[in-house]
Amino acid sequence: MKIVTILGARPQFIKAGSVSREIAKHKEIEEVIVHTGQHYDANMSDIFFDEMKIPKPDYFLGIGGKSHGAMTGQMIEKIEEVCLKEKPDWVMVYGDTNSTLAGAIVASKLHIKLAHIEAGLRSFNMKMPEEVNRILTDRVSQILFCPTDTAIQNLKNEGYDNLDVKVVKSGDVMQDGTMFYKNLAQKPSCDIQEEYILCTIHRAENTDDVTRLENIFAALNEIAKEKQIILPLHPRTKKILQESKIDTDNLTIINPVGYLEMVWLIDNCSLVMTDSGGLQKEAYFFEKQCITLRDETEWVELVENGFNTLVGADKTKILAAFDNTPAFSDKGLDLYGGGKASENIIKELVNYEI
Repeated sequence: MKIVTILGARPQFIKAGSVSREIAKHKEIEEVIVHTGQHYDANMSDIFFDEMKIPKPDYFLGIGGKSHGAMTGQMIEKIEEVCLKEKPDWVMVYGDTNSTLAGAIVASKLHIKLAHIEAGLRSFNMKMPEEVNRILTDRVSQILFCPTDTAIQNLKNEGYDNLDVKVVKSGDVMQDGTMFYKNLAQKPSCDIQEEYILCTIHRAENTDDVTRLENIFAALNEIAKEKQIILPLHPRTKKILQESKIDTDNLTIINPVGYLEMVWLIDNCSLVMTDSGGLQKEAYFFEKQCITLRDETEWVELVENGFNTLVGADKTKILAAFDNTPAFSDKGLDLYGGGKASENIIKELVNYEI
């Protein structure tokens, strides 16, 4: 069996690393990894792949920094060339990037079986390009690997029981990776107090809206009077804050950190505050409560079970969530597969019958 895996961003490589390590246990499976270059990341050097124990890509397409249309169109063209050359049995895609959609379109047009990992997730916000990408990818896949019961229910609600597609509750490959990388974590070189909150803010819905940013940072500055807030911040967001003259004096702002340093920060913090999708889950994996600075989340089971509080950009709600954060208790739940998602995925592919 030959699998062509399409990846375009650093988080996808980290997720795919878990599946690649499982594939390596099966001599009958060959994996060809394609990096589209959608997110150019200077940290993704050879050292990144060595440290993270992730296979290096077989193809680098170098397509990034373009409009959605130009980027996706060029990816389709280049991924098609790879698939015509490699003749895979499966194309495997992750999540909801333009790279994911491009891989899905190529597979469907060339009649190659398509496996979608992280299928069935919905934010119900069609203004998000990620929502469009994941819905279209789900629709042309032959097998949908869903991380949660909620994802499976979403597909049922959309009529997938009536379609010729296999829906599998695999668990979440992110949990596999978190468990693997916990032992490789590295402490970042910044001033860290004994108790601190880890915060990240990067989503356009917050960074491109000065009013939302002002409200969020007004709340963060209040909280930081009581407890250190460590905030790894992208230069673009830092520039917006400076131009908007938003007060950040009480916060410990540091440069973006590598994944192994981020794992250390999550593992050792007392609370996570974020607008990231992945970090909401990682907080749960490391048994930390999370306050989410967004109006909606794909990970509704975290909210429903009290691990995550949605506050949007409302200063009053942010402060109230901080004041009323409960102690973490897993309640005996296993929401994401307990670290066996990659094993489940490969077992399904090996035993797949048309």
